[in-house]
Amino acid sequence: MKSIQEISSIIQNGIRDIDFPNQPKGLYEPLKYVLSLGGKRLRPLLCLSACNLYSEEALTQALPLALGIELFHNFTLIHDDLMDRSLLRRNKATVHIKWDENTAVLSGDALQIMAYQHIASAPADKLKDCLDLFNQTAREVCEGQQLDMNFETLDNVSKEDYIEMVRLKTAVLLGCSLKMGAIAGGATAREAGLLYDFGIHLGIAFQIQDDLLDVYGDSEIFGKAIGGDIVNNKKTFLWIHSMETADTHTRGLFLNCMKSSYMDREEKIKMVTSFYNQLGARESCEQQMLDHQHSALKALEGLSIDKENLVTLSELARKLTYRQV
Repeated sequence: MKSIQEISSIIQNGIRDIDFPNQPKGLYEPLKYVLSLGGKRLRPLLCLSACNLYSEEALTQALPLALGIELFHNFTLIHDDLMDRSLLRRNKATVHIKWDENTAVLSGDALQIMAYQHIASAPADKLKDCLDLFNQTAREVCEGQQLDMNFETLDNVSKEDYIEMVRLKTAVLLGCSLKMGAIAGGATAREAGLLYDFGIHLGIAFQIQDDLLDVYGDSEIFGKAIGGDIVNNKKTFLWIHSMETADTHTRGLFLNCMKSSYMDREEKIKMVTSFYNQLGARESCEQQMLDHQHSALKALEGLSIDKENLVTLSELARKLTYRQV
């Protein structure tokens, strides 16, 4: 089996070797820019790690699939940043800020098309399974984004609603990464399904940690401005816990603060954070994150794989729930 360092090197070399056309520059320069920003490359890492569990030899065939998933992920980031009016991504200007909104839409579309081109290079005997999985995942990601947008105008979002939105918007792509890698490596349907479940719970825990970092993280480490979810009235787990926990008077004050159009950005972030602190939202969020981390590790335990070979994935699950970026 290859080490995690070796797999990371394969991914970095694969991204470096992606052949973007030179013209028109206005379409392809933003794509090169987005990929140059780096990031954890979590999804291709999960894809190749899953493949590596079953066949080191299949990594060459799985690499285009892993790269396709990473391209798709970056497409979603370009469009998410535009919809959220985000200024920074990994401490650099977002595409719609560095260029313009039309460029962000069109370059994001081009990146999505390139993602499909990579997925379509799957081995013939695995192509249908990979495309079916990817198509389902791509649709679900859009469904999750729509739910997230819908929540912005609602005051009665439940924790169950939130978890389902996160499952669709974030977790299914992690599950897809693992399952596709397992398929490429020749895993049974049962094993591929367990890895998918691992990815779902890992993705939910990952997003809950993202909610925490958006409020309590260090912007220099986190890579984007703190408080974006508060400014955009996002219904995060912190928000939902606060709404469910507060008494009637406090809930009214909290909602007035969230909906205020008079506060400046920093004042609103400070006020909402004080409500979160008062209502124990951070502690509740951390517990929910740990619950899903535990469920993710439980899925790994069901695999018929030597436990020593699962150390990388189990450690990754733990690190992601205590990350700062």
